[in-house]
Amino acid sequence: MKDTPLSNCERRFLLRAVQERKRLDGRQCYDYRNVRISFGADYGCCVVELGKTRVLGQVSCELVPPKPSRATEGILFVNLELSPMAAPAFEPGRQPELLVKLNRLIERCLRNSKCIDTESLCVVAGEKVWQIRVDLHLLNHDGNITDAACIAGIVALCHFRRPDVSVQGEEITVYTPEERDPVPLSIHHMPICVSFAFFQQGTYLLVDPSEREERVMDGFLVIAMNKHNEICSMQSSGGIMLLQDQILRCSKIAAVKVVEITELIQKALENDQKVRKEGGKFGFAESIPNQKITAFKMEGAAVDTKDVEEQVEEIITTADPPSEIFTQPILHTPGTAQIGEGIENAWGELEESEKEEAEDEEGETNATAFEWEKTKMEDTTVTNKAEKDEPIVLSDSEEEEVVILEPQAPPKKTRTQPNLKQENTSKKTFNKKRKKKSRSL
Repeated sequence: MKDTPLSNCERRFLLRAVQERKRLDGRQCYDYRNVRISFGADYGCCVVELGKTRVLGQVSCELVPPKPSRATEGILFVNLELSPMAAPAFEPGRQPELLVKLNRLIERCLRNSKCIDTESLCVVAGEKVWQIRVDLHLLNHDGNITDAACIAGIVALCHFRRPDVSVQGEEITVYTPEERDPVPLSIHHMPICVSFAFFQQGTYLLVDPSEREERVMDGFLVIAMNKHNEICSMQSSGGIMLLQDQILRCSKIAAVKVVEITELIQKALENDQKVRKEGGKFGFAESIPNQKITAFKMEGAAVDTKDVEEQVEEIITTADPPSEIFTQPILHTPGTAQIGEGIENAWGELEESEKEEAEDEEGETNATAFEWEKTKMEDTTVTNKAEKDEPIVLSDSEEEEVVILEPQAPPKKTRTQPNLKQENTSKKTFNKKRKKKSRSL
């Protein structure tokens, strides 16, 4: 399923807003959306919200043989998935070009920048090393997937704890969290991506573009940097050529944003670690704000149940008695009735002149109904006669042919009773005349 394309009016509106240094969500050109970090119950699980863009990060580990070319180094694997839940344009089972670009960019940012000490992941050189896998799932898409996925990946790696391991001869023992405390990963620095969108061949610049702004932009620039102002990776896409001054200006803006995001990540990690040590509640359920429809808990309110019976008795005694229940229909005016409880007629009874008018109206309605039925009966008789006399015509609207069926020939006349009597009388007279002739002879 493809994305619904922007109309020409929407495109012109967005470009006009960029020219006037305005954005749809009220931000300035160099403003970053609010970043919110929440951790799960297990180590290495987190959800990062960049505005309405949400990414879930989960880190796992296992013991595997090392690569032949790097026998003393562990393995870091990063995978990003775009689910249809985030946007209807992402189809399951297919890897669009956007997903391939994002995976390569995040791998360069996290793995090629050497943010993790891979040598500390080695258990036995040439035999067993730790493979760290970072799975990122896009939960909601509202633009700038790169920054949200990069922040979720580095936060999950900082929050993750691997099991402790001991080696005795050729035996490798992996301890559970109950036996020994898990060991955090050794992280050298935190590379964070900052995205820039260019409009009208680089004339206008926006930081952290939204989903609609990404549709109308001409070019895209991503700078991965740590808080020490070290550029870890850089990627440009689109059909524009950037000047040196433009890239330097973007790098200065990225340096400021990276310091702010790094401080936010460190504070979130410290708060989570403090809560876990104190034995408090933590996890996604605790990160949801209270007193909302989606809240899992609400503050309890004390209810005073003393002297409840006395209050109830006072209410019953001071209350008005119940009104009588009318079981039979009450006729207030001709044509109206009331059954059961309800509001009585507040207009009072009808006067004599009004009653006479109502009776006259009823009589007129009855007379008109009778006349209507009479005319209806006459119409039916006329139509029946017409049907008997007129021929039947069948028409077909498609072929436009007319077939006329001739009426049947009238049946032969049958002998009736008066004709029979005439024949009998004629026979009797003939017989009498015959007898008279025989006697005369």
